[in-house]
Amino acid sequence: MDDDLLPIGRFARLGRLSVKQLRRYDELGVLRPAWVDPATGYRYYRASQARVALAIGLLRSLDVPLPVVGRVLAGEWEVLAGVRDGLEAELARRQRTLASLERVLERGVPVPEVSVVSEPARRVVVAREVADGPEGIGRATSAAVARLMAVPGGGLDAGLDAGEGAVWLAGVFPVELDELDEGVAVAVARRVPEEWCAGVGSPAGVRVEVLAGGVFAAARHVGPYDQIPLTVSGVLAWCGERRLAASEVREVYVSDPAVTSPDRLVTDVLVRFGEG
Repeated sequence: MDDDLLPIGRFARLGRLSVKQLRRYDELGVLRPAWVDPATGYRYYRASQARVALAIGLLRSLDVPLPVVGRVLAGEWEVLAGVRDGLEAELARRQRTLASLERVLERGVPVPEVSVVSEPARRVVVAREVADGPEGIGRATSAAVARLMAVPGGGLDAGLDAGEGAVWLAGVFPVELDELDEGVAVAVARRVPEEWCAGVGSPAGVRVEVLAGGVFAAARHVGPYDQIPLTVSGVLAWCGERRLAASEVREVYVSDPAVTSPDRLVTDVLVRFGEG
């Protein structure tokens, strides 16, 4: 054994990681010890490995997944750009949430301009995702939308802002958040292939359904998707004041987020109601 090898306990203190973490990172191949005693299985590290240990600790403190950490340590420096972009996006989201909180505390529930509209029944292609509570709505909706937009054929892979005949894309959610396992993302293409309607050749994970029409309270939301719940609450409050029993919430995504800044995203909020 080389004299410059450090036992795992001393190296853990040097690299600012726990012994348990070092053992775990060894098992995952993220940070291997310089030498393992074949008789005892005891791990030893070189002082020069502290640089890697510190980098791992910093990346993990930013909640960077271990597979991404491994890519960074392998020299894929461009991955750091993605990490930075993700952190900046999350910071912006948190700042918007804080601003929304301050707005609600100061002014109460927003009062959007609400109108009553009739929506036709639509033949739609549906992808369903279960949301793990209210906090999981955004993730579930994004996952379902991504699956729908990746479906080849039928116009589903066209952009939202495609002019005449553009894709109609919406999230459909229950009013009661305890029923979020019913949350779905729905898309309507310029055309839905007839064979799909007959149950032939439709891609895995999606299906053709008829989305019922009806009468809705409608309001337009302009701004980031994570602030849509404020507008939804305003429309639900409008329905409650008029004793209208809300039964379904739809978010119709008018803008294409790939080419539209978050502050300019347009979403139509529709709440189906019947007289209470």
